Amino acid sequence: MSEKKILLSEREIPTHWYNIVADMPNPPKPPLNPATGKPAGPEDLRAIFPMELIRQEASRERWIEIPEEVRELYKIWRPTPLVRALNLEKELDTPAHIYYKYEGVSPAGSHKLNTAIPQAYYNKKEGIRRLTTETGAGQWGSSISMACRFFGLECMVYMVKVSYNQKPYRRILMNAFGATVVASPSELTEAGRAVLAADPDSNGSLGIAISEAVEDAAKRDDTNYSLGSVLNHVCLHQTIIGQEAKLQLEKAGEYPDVVLASCGGGSNFAGIAFPFLKDKLTEGRNVRLVAVEPSACPTLTRGAFAYDYGDVAKMTPLLMMYTLGHEFMPPGIHAGGLRYHGDSPLVSQLYHDGLIEAVAYDQTRVFEAAVQFARTEGFLPAPESAHAVRGAIDEALRAKEAGEKRVILFNLSGHGHFDMSAYESYLSGALQDVPYSEEALRESLSRLPVV
Repeated sequence: MSEKKILLSEREIPTHWYNIVADMPNPPKPPLNPATGKPAGPEDLRAIFPMELIRQEASRERWIEIPEEVRELYKIWRPTPLVRALNLEKELDTPAHIYYKYEGVSPAGSHKLNTAIPQAYYNKKEGIRRLTTETGAGQWGSSISMACRFFGLECMVYMVKVSYNQKPYRRILMNAFGATVVASPSELTEAGRAVLAADPDSNGSLGIAISEAVEDAAKRDDTNYSLGSVLNHVCLHQTIIGQEAKLQLEKAGEYPDVVLASCGGGSNFAGIAFPFLKDKLTEGRNVRLVAVEPSACPTLTRGAFAYDYGDVAKMTPLLMMYTLGHEFMPPGIHAGGLRYHGDSPLVSQLYHDGLIEAVAYDQTRVFEAAVQFARTEGFLPAPESAHAVRGAIDEALRAKEAGEKRVILFNLSGHGHFDMSAYESYLSGALQDVPYSEEALRESLSRLPVV
């Protein structure tokens, strides 16, 4: 296999999303109503989600059909290319074959559009006129802003304040698509005002921004809430990535020994890993699946597996997941999309059962890998995506040490064109590592809800 890029045709775009729940030996425990502590039913979620997404959230069907209207919009940028990193392999002098699935070709610049479009579509079909959401680095906010524009919906984005200030061009892109964007915590909601009263200089967090967006949606009949990661239906929609990658690797005559992706809420990792995990669960294929997270927000590698709220204000259902505690306040690292206190219940259960792996890196090592990748392959990764680059490089170096050919696949989930301030900080030597202290972790976990 000498070709660097493996492409598919439009007719090869998957027709169905893959639902990992159908093949999990231990399906995740149900979400709990925060008021009653009992399993949350459809009516508990009906105030902020359309019924079709609620059905997908609870579904155990293996394959769920992608609506034709959604597939037509997917054709704007899908299928995405699978690229063999030949120049990086040469620089590392490794016998490993390194492939990356490049999701940065989407109009919003990342994989997030894969779920934004169906979420906007299902909300429009049920008569919703407006969506609220949160965003960290802005890739999700950009994607849902664009999807809302496609379907004629208003869009309100609560952007974590530290990212709002670090990444103004992401905010401007959302504005260009017609979205309203405010820094979170804000004065627009009770949740935001409560945080500001306690800490006027709060950098914000995804947990806070979620509280604001959920509160906003719950107060208006014409408005629903939209989430860019964590939930089952979001992970479901992202599996189009791994399905395409499997077909592309088949064309190359290869199958991965290891699949990696960055992991914050979990949808990026789920998107590329779950279709290969299906092979492991149903066919006994020997493939490793590795979630890569920041050491400043080490949800899987240092968190507790417990029921916890998805937000600071305790408005969301309780989810069984790996968590750092819903009051966790992450350091202001540049990978803003990975600064969430919890993780997908699906990813969490699979990690708890030992079916997937996780590793955490300091941000200076992540940016070192990102620059090396850019200088060899020509693509500048988003800081979030660069975590997967770091993991892939380390896997390739271990293959070199062992003298073994290994096939490595990772998801390059988005480009870093709006992250220049982060790269400026790294290149100038100003970027600092901010690992999460054991003391802060114990304090945060001490406030987990008793279930």
